[in-house]
Amino acid sequence: MAATPAPPSAPPKPTWKPGAKDEPPFPWLRPTIRIRLTLLYGGMFLIAGILLLSIIYLLAAQALNVGSELPFKIVEGTVSSSVCNIPDGTKLPASELNSALNDCVAQQRNHALDVLLSRSLMALLGLAVIAFAFGYAMAGRVLSPLGRITRTARRVAGTDLSRRIELDGPDDELKELSDTFDEMLDRLERAFTAQQRFVGNASHELRTPLAINRTLLEVHLSDPGAPVELQQLGKTLLATNERSEQLVEGLLLLARSDNQIVERKPVDLAEVASQAIDQARAEADEKGVEIRGERKEAVVQGNGVLLERIALNLVQNAIRYNVREGGWVQVDTEAQHGQAVLVVANTGPVVPAYEIDNLFEPFRRLRTERTGSDKGVGLGLSIARSVARAHGGRITATPREVGGLVMRVTLPI
Repeated sequence: MAATPAPPSAPPKPTWKPGAKDEPPFPWLRPTIRIRLTLLYGGMFLIAGILLLSIIYLLAAQALNVGSELPFKIVEGTVSSSVCNIPDGTKLPASELNSALNDCVAQQRNHALDVLLSRSLMALLGLAVIAFAFGYAMAGRVLSPLGRITRTARRVAGTDLSRRIELDGPDDELKELSDTFDEMLDRLERAFTAQQRFVGNASHELRTPLAINRTLLEVHLSDPGAPVELQQLGKTLLATNERSEQLVEGLLLLARSDNQIVERKPVDLAEVASQAIDQARAEADEKGVEIRGERKEAVVQGNGVLLERIALNLVQNAIRYNVREGGWVQVDTEAQHGQAVLVVANTGPVVPAYEIDNLFEPFRRLRTERTGSDKGVGLGLSIARSVARAHGGRITATPREVGGLVMRVTLPI
């Protein structure tokens, strides 16, 4: 008897959040518009201050006539000065005395200009800090409408289409952008409302005739006196009708799950996976497929019915697309890195890597474009991906080298 294949090695554990971008090591250094406007305001002030300081320095130097001689000369007498280091009673020739006074006054002029420059630079530095802080505050005030628009867009991403910006203020570019965004939300709300109404009407209009057909066929098949040919035809029509019901249910579920989930409740993926296994157990026993795995607690906020559909679709696919003998399906759940993870792996035919994306498209199967087998209607993985996205998660498929797939569903906790 052939040995049971070993369980697949799990792919590397994801450490990212679905839909989140890589965060920089220093978020406050991000080149946001507010930072760039602050640098622009502060830089312009700094450049203007440097130019103004240079002009004042040149004008002051010109007014003091640096390097020029005194407008007077001493012909005779004595001079004393503590600043120029000329002691009292010093008698010098007139030429030497005038030269000493010129040097002393020139030094004082240079010292005055140096003091003016140093203190002006300190004042400019202090004002630059104030200018950058003021520019940061003003940039935040100018960009506050954009922040309001962004917050509204995020709420809309959660299918709260009733939100509106309703920006007050002058009729400027930001007000025009806000009004345009509100008009777009109005159109989207009308479109989604019409879609929900259509799904509800289609649900009734499509299910009712199929249910009537199924009832009539079952009544005719229950007649023991019906001819064999009629019974065979009835069974064929009943199977076709059942397939049509599955297709309608799948299409309606796919339409509903394309939107975000508004009402969320705590759901344990381990319990969801166990329910799916219980529903698929009979089919697995019929095909001789072993179901195994370890299901640890992994609680998420979501819709339990839709999450159970993900697990059921993945488990059913893993059972139906398996090997004829000695096949197995491994179902694991766990919580890791702030995420709940559901992994469904199985034995089966070798799947080329370039075929993986096609598996998630509606009505697409491996190496065929349209449905045409008894394994389903070709919507299972499409529904699973749509439901995962509606819960803010994702689903990925990885082919195993020896055959089969590893399907990994990650949902935020």
